[in-house]
Amino acid sequence: MENVRVRFAPSPTGALHIGGVRTALYNYLLAKKHGGTFILRIEDTDQTRYVPGAESYILEALAWCGLQPDEGPGIGGDYGPYRQSERKELYQKYTLQLIESGHAYYAFDTPEELDARREAEKEKGNHNFKYDGSVREEMNNSLSLSKEETQARLSSGEPYTIRLKVPRDEIVSVKDIVRGEVSFQSNELDDKILLKGDGMPTYHMANIVDDYLMKISHVIRGEEWLSSTAHHVLLYRSLGWEAQMPQFAHLPLILKPSGKGKLSKRDGAKLGIPVFPLDWEGDNPEDSFPGFREFGFDPRAVDNFLAFLGWNPGTEQEIFSLEELVEAFDLQKIGKAGAKFDFDKAKWYNQQYIMATDNKTLAATIRPLIEAKGHQPSDAYLERFCGMMKERVVFYPDFWENGYYFFEEAKEYDEKTLRKKWKPEFRAAFDELRQRLQGLSDYQEAAIKKEVEAFMADHEMKYGDVLPILRIALSGTTKGPSIFEMMELLGSEEVDRRLGKAYADFDTIKTS
Repeated sequence: MENVRVRFAPSPTGALHIGGVRTALYNYLLAKKHGGTFILRIEDTDQTRYVPGAESYILEALAWCGLQPDEGPGIGGDYGPYRQSERKELYQKYTLQLIESGHAYYAFDTPEELDARREAEKEKGNHNFKYDGSVREEMNNSLSLSKEETQARLSSGEPYTIRLKVPRDEIVSVKDIVRGEVSFQSNELDDKILLKGDGMPTYHMANIVDDYLMKISHVIRGEEWLSSTAHHVLLYRSLGWEAQMPQFAHLPLILKPSGKGKLSKRDGAKLGIPVFPLDWEGDNPEDSFPGFREFGFDPRAVDNFLAFLGWNPGTEQEIFSLEELVEAFDLQKIGKAGAKFDFDKAKWYNQQYIMATDNKTLAATIRPLIEAKGHQPSDAYLERFCGMMKERVVFYPDFWENGYYFFEEAKEYDEKTLRKKWKPEFRAAFDELRQRLQGLSDYQEAAIKKEVEAFMADHEMKYGDVLPILRIALSGTTKGPSIFEMMELLGSEEVDRRLGKAYADFDTIKTS
């Protein structure tokens, strides 16, 4: 496959949904596999829906996922500008070309006139009025008006739009890489607006012009755009560009975790899960959403998880680096059926990546989380901590949530277990154990374990009599990594301090 040029073309109308990230990922993978070009194009022609900060959010989200565009806003390239709002004259030029060739026409219908026509159609029982070939001669446009009247209206500055003249009684077919041959009856298509009253193009016109001028080879986009493809094919044909038309691949829907219905941005809030790559702060709480990054995901896990939402390599392998995804990716292996957004699977991926990451890298990743809590551990301490905890976490914040006691004393004790395990008469024996541990010259895991076992033998006690007490005294809980390894990392002085405080506290808990 030669000269692969693909584009990810989001609209800056808010936060980038995770489904958009999957689209970007698939475009990126195809480009990189074939030594091609991955382009970011900002489709901001609808200025009424433009949201400040949305473009920078898109750029930051792609960067976090490791999907760096080769061309785009702020990046450069030979086919810019890459914001559609900066390409207005180009769209007007080609729209006029369609007018001159008879494939488009001026429409002077006011919003009020269109609303009145829709109401009239409803009264006749037609609730799906379309501005198409069956009614265009009855409407207020350059096809129903004389050339003189049309010119007079244009000269007067009367507002107008430009519509595509969809031919009647034709079958419009396109071969989709994912869905095979797809056909549309032209009589079912409306005459789409190509140029709006403000002189800006609609998605349909801008999309086709830009894909042609930017020499896009493949259009990989969501299933929701499949119904628009017939209009796009007609535009390529009408502009004389059909030979340069890109190949289309329409991706399956991402479904709710239940598998019923398309995943929406509101589903995240309802289910308490992220459906956006990064946190997004809207103007009100209803428009603010949590992100995968802030939830504690590794971007590599997110890429891996998203890749499998619709694509399958056909092997048993599930864990792929981004480089391995590039190597394995094939548009032919994308399925047609919707892909369920299985958040438990996303969590599993994240666990696998955290466990497989070296301790030094993990320590650098979680250091900001630890420092935000007011602690400045050494690199060696933090790396050892990561090694002990990484099989016990799902998200990065879990390192603190599940292991905060490595940096500060327990906030509370597991009183339920204490009431079963601690007896006041044990105090003398545990004071002895504390002294024996403090007297160790070699405060290493093996030596600590040996001393504890010797103490148990002397007092005819079992692990179940001693270790839960030590654990709760040091961490507040019976859960966690090896108690002896934990003691070694905390160090003799800190262990002794915590044991002394805890024993006193235990007596209070037991008798309260």
